Amino acid sequence: MKQLALVLALLTTALAADSSRAENRIDTIRPDAPELAAYGEFSVGVRTLELVNPDQVDVVAAQAAADGEVPSRYDRPLTIDVWYPGAAGEATSYDVTLRDGRTAVEVHGRARRDADADRSAAPYPLVLISHGYPGNRFLLSHLAENLASKGYVVASIDHTDSTYRTLAAFSSTLVNRPLDQLFVLEELERRSVAESGFFAGLVDADHSGLIGYSMGGYGAVITSGGGITAESAERGAPLGLLEMHRAGAEALEARFANRVEPKIKAVVAFAPWGMTNDVWDAQGLSAIRIPTLFVAGSADAVSGYEDGVQAMFEQATSVDRHLLTFLNAGHNAAAPMPAPEETRSGRAIYSHYADPVWDSVRMNNIAQHFVTAFLGLRLKGDESMAGYLELVEESDAGVWAKNPDGSSKPEHSYWKGFANQTARGLRLETLSAER
Repeated sequence: MKQLALVLALLTTALAADSSRAENRIDTIRPDAPELAAYGEFSVGVRTLELVNPDQVDVVAAQAAADGEVPSRYDRPLTIDVWYPGAAGEATSYDVTLRDGRTAVEVHGRARRDADADRSAAPYPLVLISHGYPGNRFLLSHLAENLASKGYVVASIDHTDSTYRTLAAFSSTLVNRPLDQLFVLEELERRSVAESGFFAGLVDADHSGLIGYSMGGYGAVITSGGGITAESAERGAPLGLLEMHRAGAEALEARFANRVEPKIKAVVAFAPWGMTNDVWDAQGLSAIRIPTLFVAGSADAVSGYEDGVQAMFEQATSVDRHLLTFLNAGHNAAAPMPAPEETRSGRAIYSHYADPVWDSVRMNNIAQHFVTAFLGLRLKGDESMAGYLELVEESDAGVWAKNPDGSSKPEHSYWKGFANQTARGLRLETLSAER
């Protein structure tokens, strides 16, 4: 009996371990997910690149430098993972570090590590993903995989000094976010136009999108032309290093006037940071030049909502834009992958990923749906995607009125792509550029 009990205990432990690993999935599509959340026609490959951006200002060292001292420079390392349409095969797990910067866990999706590229429809639009502070390149991996399956090359960046393992002075994040984003865009474009190499002919950098979460959203606003206030430029980093990102600065105009706008056609900003910290004002936000989908939780206590993301949306007056709001959600609305099972041992780590009101998978699915529509319209020119963005503002106000054959009655106004009674607790606002 003792031997039997021991065997049963070992089996129970093994099954529990397998169950724990299986639950760390980023690719779950719920039965009530909206239409465009589903994975696309392509199998997905993923590979890691170790990039180096040469001769960059060492912002961390500059933080300790004396006034007037010339900042030192270094070759800035940036690790990225790139998802792409790839040859079918057995999926491989991701080795992910948690918010504590120490705990390593396995996360599972559908991508095959180092798979050959599927070039049947290449070149594919490029999408960059930029995580929060702190974060890492896997935080939005659910969205990266999903988009790659729909015919995009998706590059997610580990921002040095801003990952769970490399966390350093916040000033480095303020200075480097847009610079990192631009460098990765340029590097993948360089590899795509080369005569040989894995990425040769794979990437269409002239139809690029940028997705940023929190501090990644901050960087995306600058990359799309926005400028920070003079006050935040002065206090945010030493030795005038943020001056290049100031609204109206000559450096800002030179950087973005002729180079970025023709390549980046769409920006998705999840909970972009800074409005409630006086980083943005109407002047700086009116300089945004790329159509933007803002995504926010109405209870965001980090980036703010009415005086935060919603105010940014309203003041980005030079572009067409949308604001998707998850009512009562917090700062983690839709962007982070579901909390790995190992985070459940402590609230502090778990809450870095989860929301107290909304289910993470549900939010991820809704984000996948709307980002698919927005990028499909803006990067691929698919006009059929416009209908998924032309909705009654409040999802709860939509009326479901269908005939037995599935056709819509005149009074039907339910959100396109959502099954009856599944569009709840959401708002989608749309504003056009002031011409």
